[in-house]
Amino acid sequence: MSQQTVGFIDYVAQGGDTFDSIALVAYNEERMASTIIEANPDLSAVLIFEGGEAVRIPIVETVETPETLPPWRR
Repeated sequence: MSQQTVGFIDYVAQGGDTFDSIALVAYNEERMASTIIEANPDLSAVLIFEGGEAVRIPIVETVETPETLPPWRR
């Protein structure tokens, strides 16, 4: 399965937020932090937010991967 971005939510980071903690709240899944980092390349070096940073959180939709795709494309 893959993901497709269907929009964005604008979020203002709070002091102490991390990409992991934002992903946990937004998606109920910390592993989705990479999705948020990819949408915010200018913030990719931030480990802990100071507060006030504008973060774009992608709204994603799961897309079924056809079984007919070769393994390296799944």
